[in-house]
Amino acid sequence: MDAWNNGAAAGDANGTRRMLSPVQTGVLGRCPRCGEGHIFQGFLTIRDHCEACGLDYSFADPADGPAVFVQLFACVPGVIFIVMLEILARPPLWVHLLVGLPILLITTVLPLRPIKGWLVAAQYVNKAQEAGTAKLWDSLHGRTGAAQDRPR
Repeated sequence: MDAWNNGAAAGDANGTRRMLSPVQTGVLGRCPRCGEGHIFQGFLTIRDHCEACGLDYSFADPADGPAVFVQLFACVPGVIFIVMLEILARPPLWVHLLVGLPILLITTVLPLRPIKGWLVAAQYVNKAQEAGTAKLWDSLHGRTGAAQDRPR
């Protein structure tokens, strides 16, 4: 394994290294490098670094990605359900508030944290970076600039 993969792997009991999945670590809010520390400080605030292995999370910038995924895959079905409820049953306003509001809150707020964690972990595992930031990436991860260690 190259130096990058060693950083993205966790040790087993026998000393071998295994790659950590961004789905396994990110959805649970765990560090993508060690799987032990936490990504979040609070509900959606990303920590400065992992408290277990010291990984600097300044590379992590999921931007609007979590909100886009939530809108496309969770919010739209919730809104369709509410519209269909109106079309098929024509309930009073209080029923819409009693049923629709919790559905929208559950389908928008609850998935944000796991999706944001997954995107942060995926950025680390896939070595995602903006074009022209290789030197910054190397300095954040304590690399001397060797070509095989740089994210591509």
